[in-house]
Parts: sequence; C-alpha cells; structure tokens
Amino acid sequence: MPLGLQVPGDTVWHRLPTGRKLLGLVLLGVGVVALQGPWLPLLALAAALGVALHAGVPARSLALGVRPLLVLLGVVAALQTWQRGWPVAVEVVATTLTLVVLATTFTATTPTDDLLDAVVRAARVLRPFGVDPERVALTFSLAISSIPVVTTLFTQTREAAKARGLERSPRATLTPFAVRTVAHAHAVGDALAARGLGDPD
Repeated sequence: MPLGLQVPGDTVWHRLPTGRKLLGLVLLGVGVVALQGPWLPLLALAAALGVALHAGVPARSLALGVRPLLVLLGVVAALQTWQRGWPVAVEVVATTLTLVVLATTFTATTPTDDLLDAVVRAARVLRPFGVDPERVALTFSLAISSIPVVTTLFTQTREAAKARGLERSPRATLTPFAVRTVAHAHAVGDALAARGLGDPD
C-alpha cells in the first residue's frame, strides 16, 4: 500500500494520539534494528504484520507496498548470504520489512493533516536553531505524496521491461526508473519554485 493512504477505522491504533504513535514508531524502529540473529527479527515481523492486520490494513495492500523493495532486498539477501551467511541475510531482510510494515501501519491509521501538525509541533523546539517548522512540514508532505508516485513509476517501468522480454534484467528496470524518478523530482521542484514555495524567506 502506498504510504500516505489512510485506512478508515476505529481500532486502538486509529484512536492513539498522533504524537504518541510517532514516538512509539521511533522507539519500535530503534528496538527492531537492535535485534540480533534471524529469529527475533522474524518474530518482530510477524508481530508487525499482526498489528497491521488488526488495524485493518488489507494484506494485499501490504504486499503491494513491499513489492517495489523485493528486487533490492533480493540483491541484499544474496550479498549478505555470500559474505556473512544466511542468518545475517534473514536478519537484514526481516528487519527492513518490519520497519516498512510499521511505517505503513502508522500512515494508514493517521490522517495526513494530523501527522503534519505533529511534525510542526515537534519542529518548533528547533526554531531557535533556524529551523522553519512549516518548511519541515512541507518536506514531509512532499515525501508522503511522492511515495505513491514513485511506486507507480516503478511498476510502470517494470511492466515496460517485461513487455520487452527483459524482466530478468535489473538494468532494464532500474536505469529507466531512476531517470523517471529524477525527472519527477525536477518537475516538483520547478512547480514549487514557480509558486515561490522553495525559496528561503
């Protein structure tokens, strides 16, 4: 599921205040990264999937959200298995998937406006250091809105490579995908500049 797409519901995960959920997400992320060995990360992944399903995030949507990472995770798993053994490969892949599932569940149960308000409130403490809370919120908003676009670009590029019989060639997918992603970033930057939103005060 593309990040930023809210799933309506009345579960405990939907009712939790945004600030507490954000803090919990950070703490859980740190805890998951600290897990060692293959089995604890796998248990953490199972728990994260259970939370996501309890929050009403469809299993198919979770699979669609993870799918763009499969090529990268496959390469990472192969390298880790070759260099450090399969337990490390399982640890790295399971940890990454757990973080993705937790982040997806967070955004699925949190209205975007509430998330941006929480980010602005948190960034206000950094105002004495020259940080503009509204600019930070704009950055988060752009990131959230860009994730579905990038996911769509990846899917379209992969399907185009498949139509040419090049689905097994990472270069046939990753190179056009990178070019299209950079082009999208330039288009967004030009649109912001045209509206004066990207210029410093």
